[in-house]
Amino acid sequence: MNIVFMGTPEFAAYSLEKLIDSKYNVIRVVTQPDRPKGRGLKVISSPVKDTAVENNIPCFQPERPNDSEFVSTLRSLKTDAIVVVAYGHIISKDILNIPPYGCINIHSSLLPKYRGAAPVNWAIIKGEKTTGITTMLMDEHMDTGDILLQKETPLLNHYTAKDLEVKLSPLGAELLVETLEGLENGSIKPTPQDHAKATYAPKLKKEDGLIDWKKSSQEIHNLVRGVNPWPGAYTYMEDKLLKIWLTEIEDKRHLGSDGEITEATKNKVVVNTGDGSLSLLEVQLEGGKRLTIKDFLQGHPLKTRTVFRTKRD
Repeated sequence: MNIVFMGTPEFAAYSLEKLIDSKYNVIRVVTQPDRPKGRGLKVISSPVKDTAVENNIPCFQPERPNDSEFVSTLRSLKTDAIVVVAYGHIISKDILNIPPYGCINIHSSLLPKYRGAAPVNWAIIKGEKTTGITTMLMDEHMDTGDILLQKETPLLNHYTAKDLEVKLSPLGAELLVETLEGLENGSIKPTPQDHAKATYAPKLKKEDGLIDWKKSSQEIHNLVRGVNPWPGAYTYMEDKLLKIWLTEIEDKRHLGSDGEITEATKNKVVVNTGDGSLSLLEVQLEGGKRLTIKDFLQGHPLKTRTVFRTKRD
């Protein structure tokens, strides 16, 4: 089976590597153009391009993959299937209709739950106990295609979004190869999704990281994990923004208002929530470095009765 692979980030690169190591023939890779990144705006290639180059696979980087010229190029390749993993573009009907086995997508949730751009983040934010990977046949709409295979995995209470991506990457890669084998031998029958059970996972915005201390400890803990590494959970300490990267749920609530520091020692800070309290494990003050709470307190001692807020004083 000849495969065209379309993807961009590290998560997709893992699946590409698995395909290259399998019996399938990856004839072309399609990824986003090189982009300037970081403070120095150095032009960086995508992890998928790096993997393609390392394995001597020709790589396309169109700005507009749905333009007729590029669609004609894809059509000329005589590919059996197109695999799409976190590519970053909507795929047109013209491309979907090219390969006889269809366009196969890996999605990081158990569809129809968490359709959209940020399924890993929202599964954590919403407090799911399990999640998983779905392979599906793509159609013209967002994550609505027929399901091919699914694999479930526990979502542990300490996982950040990055942790969960690392967990799901090999799971998705393995399921992709199983899916191609099943399509090839006819053992997989595509199953329509139950659209009535669909939930959505829109792209995160910076303001999604703002902490509302009236919420429960578990809800805030979920938010902190779900927006780590981007955009990061944050609160305000007087006129400064404070990012909170890691937390731990405490057993009880202390006297004081929501968002109030009720315990502050050289090694520990505990903050009231709507139903209990959270211990801050890793934080970052505006303009400063990300630090463990112990290291942070050496340069920024905090006092009890300080109240975190949702806007600057």
